[in-house]
Amino acid sequence: LEKRYDEVCEFCKKNKTRIHYVVYGILITAYLAVVIAACSLNFQRALPLFVVTVLAIFFICWDFLIAKYEDRIAAFFSPGDRYLKKQWFWLKWVLCAALVIMIICWLIFDTTKQGSRQLISFGGLVMYVILMFIFSKYPTQVAWRPVFSGIGMQFILGVLILRTKVGFDVFNWLGIQIQTFLEYSDAGAKFVFGDKYTDHFFAFKVLPIVVFFSTVMSMLYHVGFMQWLVGKVGWIMHVFMGTTPVESLVAAGNIFVGQTECPLLVRPYLPYITKSELHAVMTAGFSTIAGSVLGAYISFGVSSSHLLTASVMSAPASLAVSKLFWPETEKPLVTLRSGIQMAKSESKNLLEAASQGASTSIGLVANIAVNVISFLALLSFLDSALSWVGNLFDYPQLTFENICAYVFMPFSFMMGVDWEDSFIVGGLLGYKTFFNEFLAYERLSKLIQNREKGGSMYINGVKQYMTVRSEVIATYALCGFANFGSLGLVIGGLTSIAPSKKKEIADGAFRAMIAGTVACFMTACVAGMLTVPGLEVPCHILLGNASSFTDFPANSTELVECCQQLFT
Repeated sequence: LEKRYDEVCEFCKKNKTRIHYVVYGILITAYLAVVIAACSLNFQRALPLFVVTVLAIFFICWDFLIAKYEDRIAAFFSPGDRYLKKQWFWLKWVLCAALVIMIICWLIFDTTKQGSRQLISFGGLVMYVILMFIFSKYPTQVAWRPVFSGIGMQFILGVLILRTKVGFDVFNWLGIQIQTFLEYSDAGAKFVFGDKYTDHFFAFKVLPIVVFFSTVMSMLYHVGFMQWLVGKVGWIMHVFMGTTPVESLVAAGNIFVGQTECPLLVRPYLPYITKSELHAVMTAGFSTIAGSVLGAYISFGVSSSHLLTASVMSAPASLAVSKLFWPETEKPLVTLRSGIQMAKSESKNLLEAASQGASTSIGLVANIAVNVISFLALLSFLDSALSWVGNLFDYPQLTFENICAYVFMPFSFMMGVDWEDSFIVGGLLGYKTFFNEFLAYERLSKLIQNREKGGSMYINGVKQYMTVRSEVIATYALCGFANFGSLGLVIGGLTSIAPSKKKEIADGAFRAMIAGTVACFMTACVAGMLTVPGLEVPCHILLGNASSFTDFPANSTELVECCQQLFT
């Protein structure tokens, strides 16, 4: 028996690769059989599974072809590449002229159809680009390709998601699936904290979502899916924007993971990057949010589809703003030819990866909790102190939010926020910049809830909620880690990863925070240009008012839309 066993082991070792192929073949065949069976029973119900399968097959074939025939593909396209380089001098001016004409035509037709509010958002976008150019580190050395292609990518993503039915439905579906997925954290929270865990909403409902999401991300990182996904998104930005592989990968990674974890993807290359690349790495972290806290903001009641859209759109914006604010003046050492590789998971198996993800989230959860406690306490003290000072001048309503509102009011208005709401959005931007985005989104969720309840818009002269358009723009403007609290985290985190870059990190961190803030503002401007105004008041309240002779709605179009929804 021992001899037979040794023979079998020897056979398995010799034919290990073939056995793997046979096992994979059986599993893939079984999976395809399940997909076909599900589609034949009810194609509509199995549509998401069918789409995922088709995408998986496409990318597997793509990766196989690139790995095997990369040199032949490059040789095939090289004549076209050489021709473009020869003709690029005049071709770029033709493309620029065509782009300008397209933008003007689009603005004219869109303004005719949707109204003039989109023009303010467009003016805001232009204003932020001009401001970044004026205060640029090296204004005369700005490479405009990453800037315009980054804004172009933002705009294309915005049009696909916000203006096309397919794009909107896909992201809306994704948002609903993420919300449903995050609700599974309730099972763990209920077991640990009891049936009445929602009585302490933030501690026992919101923070467990962060733990759950961190666990899932760690598992996806272990199986290599995150590295694959980040690599694909980074490659797209590298090709279209002309940015270096390191900054492209970090910008792509920041869509999914946090600003301190993302640089770990390219840890071996950080000591060799230029000052401009380092600034781009930090800007990408400041202008996006991590997937783990995305779940927390969704639990507040903020639109999941808009949060997802903002996370994706801010990635190219961060590179565009970064290259405008700190242009490249050195020769990058890390290129695609140097064979850039992303770091792999250190976990031995999937269960260890899940456990490590949960353990890693302890620090994040504790950090969120103590920051919220300390900042709210500090905010309460500041409001009391300012109210006391204001009382000396017969202005007791002076608060930190009011001061921030006046400071950020012009910026919020230039994003396309209604003038009546720009004061409120300015206050939210102040909360986000000087404290953190958790406080800002919590305040925004209260405003959304007030609108959905449909109460009085003004109580004692104070506006209780905003229009849907203003809420959407605020959601995009707040979607980033650009605040003074994160400034310390970035400096500390990056210095521990790349000690040789300590001075450059400290010098460029504040500029990167400003660039990250402006990237979020530019994303909000694009959202303001593309957001189609919908119903401002819920249908049940509008129809309730319509049945009353005293408060008949002024806009009959809204009433018709409500009746159509109800009929459907």
